[in-house]
Amino acid sequence: MKKKLLSAMLITAMTASLLAGCGGAKDETSADPGTAAQEQQQDAAAPEEEAPAQVEAAGAADEGKVLNIYCWNDEFKRRIQDHYPGYTADASDATKGTIGDVTVVWNITPNDDNAYQNNLDETLLKQADAAVDDKIDIFLVEADYALKYVDTEFTMPVADLGITDADLANQYQYTKDIVTDSNGVLKGVSWQGCPGAMFYSREAAKEVFGTDDPAEVQKYVADWDTFTETAATLKDAGYSIISSVNDSYRVYSNNVTSKWVEDGKINIDDNIMKWVEDSKALVDAGETSTYELWSDDWSKGFYPEGKVFSYFGPAWFINFSMAADAEGSIGNAGGWAATEGPQGFFWGGTWICAATGTDNASLIKDIMLQMTCNEEIMKEIVVADDDFVNNKPAMEGMAADPGYSSKILGGQNPLGMYCAGVEGLDLSNLSIYDQGCNEEFQNAMKNYFDGNTDLDGALDLFYKAVVEKYPDLTY
Repeated sequence: MKKKLLSAMLITAMTASLLAGCGGAKDETSADPGTAAQEQQQDAAAPEEEAPAQVEAAGAADEGKVLNIYCWNDEFKRRIQDHYPGYTADASDATKGTIGDVTVVWNITPNDDNAYQNNLDETLLKQADAAVDDKIDIFLVEADYALKYVDTEFTMPVADLGITDADLANQYQYTKDIVTDSNGVLKGVSWQGCPGAMFYSREAAKEVFGTDDPAEVQKYVADWDTFTETAATLKDAGYSIISSVNDSYRVYSNNVTSKWVEDGKINIDDNIMKWVEDSKALVDAGETSTYELWSDDWSKGFYPEGKVFSYFGPAWFINFSMAADAEGSIGNAGGWAATEGPQGFFWGGTWICAATGTDNASLIKDIMLQMTCNEEIMKEIVVADDDFVNNKPAMEGMAADPGYSSKILGGQNPLGMYCAGVEGLDLSNLSIYDQGCNEEFQNAMKNYFDGNTDLDGALDLFYKAVVEKYPDLTY
């Protein structure tokens, strides 16, 4: 199949994300459903053409001289620059570097308004006809939309790069499940594991509870009912228990017992509705807000004057998102601590995928092996970046190491907590509809929490938004 047929396959696999218009939620992508249907009909009638040449397994004689990497921020770039052997940054151009005689080109498009996925989709659809030096070699995906890409021929099986099950034996299983296609083929790897914890202000805990010890603080947030009771105590002391209802959403949504879509019908799990009930109570009592994640108002709690007791997140969150480098922030002063919170959960993660059509298979193989399987590099990332890495021996060893601690967490070693959490992750209810349904549900419920509509009205907004995005669904 050439570009046209591959385009139809991509559209079919990406239906959940590509049918939305440009003006929607953050992680939507845009395509004309009419055009998609026409292309599929035309391709069905056309004789099947030969597929573009598959990349040879690692070790091919003619490796390319340009490695194009597509991502949405500089996190992976910093990991490569700091930890990959032989990478040299270009002092005059931040978008470039070198590995040996290969020029590395970083194509970074922020996630805002779904720009990253839009750009990636458009470029992948041109991949078969692109000039060699313009082809995508590596692209990154997140858990929320990984299936959209791994269920297409645009992602190479890692086995085709020469990576074996034995190479990946020390990785956490859930990180493999997320990027395994519907035929059971592994299509990506990650250096991260992202089990979550509840990060709370030590000073606030000492002021309100008389202790900042994680085991003692856990008693005040052991389940959602206790969490809600504690919110009232914190409010009396001048604190919001969380910055926004959106902080706790992923904890609830990671603990569902059913999928967003069952037999083509939109389904709202009981635990999602519990989030609505609990969040409405918190907002009405003035114990939290409805701020959007990543907004300036939401971020005020990273500083003492913001008066926010806690945030939920994985290891990358405290290092990458909580202003730890900013003077005067709680993190910069080592003022956070971690405890389990009401329920275990995970959030995010970044997966490295090789694009079909790459001419850098050997180099991609080495990057994947070094950055996700090399135990020493894994340990370096933990120490340097406060990340939780995708290597069981490395994490279990460092969890038991009295010499390791997190400066941001005031000298605490949270790795044992993460190790316990990662083993219990259940991804059986993931689906290609998750990203859109989660976003639209939170958008609709904000209207309810803010008093702009009743619950039935908010649910109606949600159903209509999802059906507009995914016309194949009913409710």
